[in-house]
Amino acid sequence: LQQQAEQTCRQLVRTQEEHEHLLQAAVEQAEGLEHSLRNAEALLAERAAQLRDAQAQLSRNKLLIEELRGENRRFAMALQAAEMKQKSMEEKNQLLEGQASALKQLIGKITPASLSG
Repeated sequence: LQQQAEQTCRQLVRTQEEHEHLLQAAVEQAEGLEHSLRNAEALLAERAAQLRDAQAQLSRNKLLIEELRGENRRFAMALQAAEMKQKSMEEKNQLLEGQASALKQLIGKITPASLSG
């Protein structure tokens, strides 16, 4: 009976050692998983910050695009007004050239008449 008790005791010690090894392995695995989780959380926080920065830049770019569109519309209207003014000036210039030509012809007719008279 004592021999059987000693054998059972040794078997219990071996089982306890196996359980301790298994527990130690589980603890090490849990620590590794915890470390991986912390790394993943840090990476996620970094990516979230990058995304917020990119979103802020996108908002600034949208505002800038709207400002540029407004400025472009003002430039287009100014260009159209300048083109209309240029066309008006060209028409006035043609009118003045016609009047100058008529005056030259009139002077050409008057000058010989006054020289002969």
